[in-house]
Amino acid sequence: MKSLIILCVTLMLFGVGCGPKSADQRVHVRSGLSGSSLGNNIVTKPIRGVFEWLAGAGIVVDEAVMNRNNSAGLPQLFITGHNTSSKTKRFRYKVEWLDADGLVIGTRASVWQPMSAMGKSGFQIKSVSPRPEAVNFRMDTRKWE
Repeated sequence: MKSLIILCVTLMLFGVGCGPKSADQRVHVRSGLSGSSLGNNIVTKPIRGVFEWLAGAGIVVDEAVMNRNNSAGLPQLFITGHNTSSKTKRFRYKVEWLDADGLVIGTRASVWQPMSAMGKSGFQIKSVSPRPEAVNFRMDTRKWE
């Protein structure tokens, strides 16, 4: 019986995978978004939740692409990611645009925006710089409270 439990735990750990990490260092996903709750099955709910919590299931940013395809020549940011948790994650994000010296370009658009990612599904974020002199960006996330 003990070996069966160990086998089940090992298989579930391999099935869940590793914790969320951003593919781009300019995007910061806070640890509060990595916790998770569970599915609807009352039997597997506690076990699944423990493994999701241990593996850090939550929001993962897959790719952050910045380009100048805007008709006005303004930089655009396209972020794609996914939610590894089985529960919908609600969070806020803020994009700050940086000039050539690495300083934040002051704008009213750099505010916390609401976002939701359904369980086990992808999400996309798009942002457009307010000024053409933006050469880089940084994005931060936080819990939706």
